Amino acid sequence: MTFKLTWLPGVLRQAGLKVAETPGWADRGVGDIGDVVGVICHHTGVANPHDQNMPTLKSLIDGRKTPTPLSGPLAQLGLGRDGTFYVVAAGRANHAGAGAWKGFSGNSRFIGIEGENPGNDDWPDVQMDAYRRGAAAILKQIGKGAEMCCGHREYAPGRKDDPKFDMDRFRADVAAIMNGTGAVRPLIPAVDSKARVTLRRGSRGDLVNQLQQKLGLTVDGVFGPGTEAAVRQFQREKKVVPDGIVGPKTWALIAGP
Repeated sequence: MTFKLTWLPGVLRQAGLKVAETPGWADRGVGDIGDVVGVICHHTGVANPHDQNMPTLKSLIDGRKTPTPLSGPLAQLGLGRDGTFYVVAAGRANHAGAGAWKGFSGNSRFIGIEGENPGNDDWPDVQMDAYRRGAAAILKQIGKGAEMCCGHREYAPGRKDDPKFDMDRFRADVAAIMNGTGAVRPLIPAVDSKARVTLRRGSRGDLVNQLQQKLGLTVDGVFGPGTEAAVRQFQREKKVVPDGIVGPKTWALIAGP
């Protein structure tokens, strides 16, 4: 069945965020979710090399075996280090557990976002910007204010310690974004000075053919996961943000300014 939160990717894209939909996400959930009242922020807590964007994605989808077995999905959204939101589930997810925030409790009342981070303060700016903007977009969609965004450690004090960034500051920044006064990173322009359209997963056509030729890929005109992975690797090698999006900066590096 298709669950309630099918609006998630559209709302995030409307906020100018990068979105990757995992296969089967619209039908994934531990049953459907109830009346959503807020967002719970998490970090994955798994040590990972910085050249991997969302290595815990499979666990978010399928669940984990250690330290305590828990079936998936483990969140509705995963947030990669480059600011990409991976849409995991449209139904209820096993992310909150026992606890409460503002008098509400349970996985059926909160959307969970798992930010890829080992559990320290080393959060890339592009990832934190996306975290704030994503939370603001979701809260606006459900008609709630920034006070309905909490950290897992606030929802379950003494049991959880994530995420470790300042949640009061985070809520203040989310409120400012919702009010139209918050500073956000500039959006990637839709075209560059040579009228080359910005490409990302899902793009099709002749420009994708040209991109794939430049990267030495099989040319099929479809910007799928393989093309995205190749773009990310190219960006890492050129020491720019590996977001998998071919905007003006990446076009200039690939095909010349």
